[in-house]
Amino acid sequence: MSLVRRCSRTACGRPAVATLTYVYADSTAVLGPLATYAEPHCYDLCAEHSERLTAPRGWEVVRLSDGSAPSRPSGDDLEALANAVREAARPPQRAAEAWGSARKDSGGATGQGGPGGGETRRGHLRVLRSPDS
Repeated sequence: MSLVRRCSRTACGRPAVATLTYVYADSTAVLGPLATYAEPHCYDLCAEHSERLTAPRGWEVVRLSDGSAPSRPSGDDLEALANAVREAARPPQRAAEAWGSARKDSGGATGQGGPGGGETRRGHLRVLRSPDS
């Protein structure tokens, strides 16, 4: 039976997800993935305490990642998402114009449908028009 290690912070009973180690010679606090076993001079922290960790003045915090945590979206990811939403929200006339210019740029092979077919395709995204428009 394995016991779940708890956060080392006083009065915190949440499960530990990271291990904090101080390297006094370098004035560095190293926060990494949860160690495989509890060590006497390391501190296990829950997700909340590991995110809010600060070091004393003059010290550096080094955060190591094990790659298992989901990465946060970058600025480029968010911009691409915003552009896709804007494109999908374009009025039908502007979408048809964009389809026509894309068709010219690619030699006419932008996909099935088009302005008369009820479907506009740009890359891997499609804008479907409602049948009553």
